[in-house]
Amino acid sequence: MEALDRRLNTLFESWLGPRDPRVRGWLLLDNYSPTLALTVLYLVVVWAGPKYMKHRPAYSCKGVLVLYNAGLTLLSLCMFWQLLCALLSGNYEFYCQKCHSSPEVDKKVMKVLWWYYFSKFIEFMDTVFFILRKNNHQITVLHVYHHTSMCNIWWFVMNWLPCGQSSFGPCFNSLVHVVMYSYYGLSAIPAMRPYLWWKKYITQLQLIQFLVTILQTLCAIMWPCGVPFGWLYFQITYVLTLIVFFTNFYIQTYKKYKRELRNGSSLSTNGHMVHKTKTN
Repeated sequence: MEALDRRLNTLFESWLGPRDPRVRGWLLLDNYSPTLALTVLYLVVVWAGPKYMKHRPAYSCKGVLVLYNAGLTLLSLCMFWQLLCALLSGNYEFYCQKCHSSPEVDKKVMKVLWWYYFSKFIEFMDTVFFILRKNNHQITVLHVYHHTSMCNIWWFVMNWLPCGQSSFGPCFNSLVHVVMYSYYGLSAIPAMRPYLWWKKYITQLQLIQFLVTILQTLCAIMWPCGVPFGWLYFQITYVLTLIVFFTNFYIQTYKKYKRELRNGSSLSTNGHMVHKTKTN
């Protein structure tokens, strides 16, 4: 593992320059090995979990789900607000923002972004709940790809670009997560489900977020301010993969919705399938 850490450090220093010394000693950041180990553990759970639950009854997890989603909603709201305030007070430029500008603002941003990075491990529980409730159809390639890639990418971001240009995406994404996790928290309460009409718009909001991220990254390429071009090109490539996955998910989900309507079924306002019973 130490040899892997050294090789990765050499590779990324040749690509992005020296690691940012301001995050040295922060939890999980000094070495890549813990992030990699947690990712491998997650993949093992994804593979073994459904097999373990195959002949066991599903758990409802309703109470835990309400608390879990409420916690992530509050965490996301806190991150969004703190990042927004820091970006405004530090006069961060939308089109391009280098990582070393205002020491006090940068420090605040780095602390919030560490929580953003750490939250990616907390979000592994999304999959655990799918497994426990035997909702294995929700453990898609998109779902696993998104969860595993984000935590690993953000380890590198926190070590090389822990503020500046890296702060805009998490600010927007935290706002999206406020909407998303509040929806899933409320949908775990049966009495609330008839009033949840906005599931469809969560994916639309995510796609808007990806397009804005690409626009902002292109601005940093056209009006450079010292952010490594290699990172900017990688970010555009990665976000394009998310656009492809999420667009396919959106099309497939609402094609199914229309097909169910034609077959005499309907979706409730929160996106859960409700089959009508014919009467004579």
